[in-house]
Amino acid sequence: MSKNIASASLVVVVLALWLASGQFGAAESKANETETASTPVVEEQVPASRTERVRVSVIDAEPRTRQVVLRGRTESKRIVDVKAEISGNVVSRPVERGMEVAKGDLLCEVAIDDREVALEEAKAAFETARIEHEGSLRLEGQGLLSDVAIANSEARQEAARANLHRQELNLARTRIEAPFAGVIEDLHMNVGDYAVPGAACATLIDLDPMLVIADVSEGEVESLNRGQTVSGLTTNGRNLEGTVSFVGKQSDATTRTYPVEITVANADYSIRSGLTVTLRIGVEQIDAHKISPSLLSLNDAGQMGVRILDESNRVVFKPVTIIEDGVDGMWITGLPGTVNLITVGQEYVALGDIVEPVLNTDAKGQVAGL
Repeated sequence: MSKNIASASLVVVVLALWLASGQFGAAESKANETETASTPVVEEQVPASRTERVRVSVIDAEPRTRQVVLRGRTESKRIVDVKAEISGNVVSRPVERGMEVAKGDLLCEVAIDDREVALEEAKAAFETARIEHEGSLRLEGQGLLSDVAIANSEARQEAARANLHRQELNLARTRIEAPFAGVIEDLHMNVGDYAVPGAACATLIDLDPMLVIADVSEGEVESLNRGQTVSGLTTNGRNLEGTVSFVGKQSDATTRTYPVEITVANADYSIRSGLTVTLRIGVEQIDAHKISPSLLSLNDAGQMGVRILDESNRVVFKPVTIIEDGVDGMWITGLPGTVNLITVGQEYVALGDIVEPVLNTDAKGQVAGL
């Protein structure tokens, strides 16, 4: 009996301890919840985004002459095959290739043969006809000759005059002369050759003035006029100066371009025909900015332009037009008179961003590092 009471007492004690431990754990849990609820929550502090820095240059517009740039070639004003007008043996050719000749210089000479004799006969026949006609006029004054006889006398005199002129021309044509000053480019006859009418003696080219031939687009043709000053540069580095002497009115059916001719003085014949020339023709005065080509970019619409800062240091894209490209930079239009041009850092900012500008103090460097 006493063992059963002891066992039951032990079970009661164990149960009491178990129940007490549960209540204590619950109380501790509630205490922890109360402590947690009473403690303020500290949120994580996110640092503010940093403002990007870009380097800018303040550039002003400068007056600049807009130029039309063309590619052309030099071309001699005239090139002529000087030809014989009569038949005969070539007895003289005093010129060689490359020689400079003046107007009237002898190129080839054909044998005179009997042409000098024929000229003397023609002179005598004309003198006889002249005397006979003068005698007929005196008789007419005395009423001794009819009008028909006088007309026949006058006709014989004029026929003799025409024959005399013909023989003078035949004799003169034995000398094949230069029709203008120029340079002998090629020879087609030698001494001993037999010339026939239409056979070429020599090829003569006129190099003064020299022409420069080019084609201009339909968008620029209205900017060109006769008399405009033109500067040019040949492929071998020679500078040329000339004036516009012709602007075509009819475009090429295939290229839709118009022919343009520029006249260049070449008194010393130093400019050769067939040279490639880059031409610049000033057409109007405009305000432009000089920048480095590396600063150009494209927007989403495919327009070419540059990035600048407005009054609030906001990044803005401005489309531009290139008017001249040189070795030390390019000239563009489309910007305000004075602009803050972003020279470094434009690839790290987006349009509309407000940035911190750093003024570029290097007068030469639009691309200096930050």
